[in-house]
Amino acid sequence: MKALAKNITHSTAGFNTLALRLPIGIIFMAHGGQKIFGWFGGYGLEGTGQWMASIGIEPGVLMAFLAGSAELVGGLFILLGLLTRPSAVVLAFTMIIAIVSVHLTNGLFMANNGYEFALALLAASVSLALSGSGKVAIDNTIATKLA
Repeated sequence: MKALAKNITHSTAGFNTLALRLPIGIIFMAHGGQKIFGWFGGYGLEGTGQWMASIGIEPGVLMAFLAGSAELVGGLFILLGLLTRPSAVVLAFTMIIAIVSVHLTNGLFMANNGYEFALALLAASVSLALSGSGKVAIDNTIATKLA
């Protein structure tokens, strides 16, 4: 178990991942807050759940909760650099689902509700899953204590 925790939290990345983690974490947290709590003009759990059900993602409220939780908690963890790799993998999976189920048929551009923004978030998530959190992160502190 200790070896797994060390592998998950260890990162050879430097300070550069912080420049990626901060905005990506904030963006994911805001989108999760929209889905779950209705913050920032979102529809909340019930409204997002109804919308998800209307496009065939069932059961809508459960799927809204799962997507919103992944974004809110995963975004917070990425912001803090805590369990960055597993959080980034969950968020990458969430973005793949969003691209395929919502945005792909609308083309690339956001102006047409396309997948460009979700694709950028997917790329950032994959990057963090591969690199880890970097030097300025809780993961780094955990990895140091496990060494």
